[in-house]
Amino acid sequence: MSDLIRTDNLTKIYQVGEVEVPALKGINLSIQPREFVAIMGPSGSGKSTFMHLLGCLDRPTSGKYLLEGEDVSSLSREQLAEKRNKKIGFVFQSFNLLSRTSALDNVELPLLYNGLPSKDREQKARKALQDVGLKGKEKSTPNQLSGGEQQRVAIARALVNEPSLILADEPTGNLDTKTSFEIMDLLQKLNQKGITIILITHEKDIASFAKRNITFRDGKVQRDEAVISPKSAEEVLANLLPIDEEMEGK
Repeated sequence: MSDLIRTDNLTKIYQVGEVEVPALKGINLSIQPREFVAIMGPSGSGKSTFMHLLGCLDRPTSGKYLLEGEDVSSLSREQLAEKRNKKIGFVFQSFNLLSRTSALDNVELPLLYNGLPSKDREQKARKALQDVGLKGKEKSTPNQLSGGEQQRVAIARALVNEPSLILADEPTGNLDTKTSFEIMDLLQKLNQKGITIILITHEKDIASFAKRNITFRDGKVQRDEAVISPKSAEEVLANLLPIDEEMEGK
């Protein structure tokens, strides 16, 4: 199977005044289609920088980054933007939704750059919302939705262009425990449908739902290991429900 992602000696150095700060120090990794990978590490370990490079939001200082076999390391700003829009879906901790805009219009946003007719955009956006369990919420604005529902809108927006890859940066960071498990259940189901997911998290409990854990430290890969038996978010939620119902009875 061909790599979806391959990095060869990927480095990133930031210039802070007259000081060079190395964020990545030669990362060699490959990620296959349909993988579910959690990237972990303390603050300053390089995991966010790595995510930015994978998402074509920045360019490496040196080394190569191949996405579906194409070296995107030296693409122009316009070419990187096109690659982001067609190949990659983003999910962020803070949702990044337009506050006065309906769920449907928020999900349609990535489609505006594709030149699709309005009717086709709406149809695709409605399907994406339905796929994440938000049918009937199309006209709701973010302040009318719970945190979990807002994150589902963000995931629908990430899905609407049918990307090869979803990059999720701390997607459960602003959510309570139960809602976090619901979002992980959704990501696991999307992965089962064949979407590759790369998740940044500092929580070991969240990383245990992935199939592979990669730990960064000081700009290098410290550990890269398969998760032998990933936890099922669906099963965790099922075990939570009796407790919730018992508490409600009191």
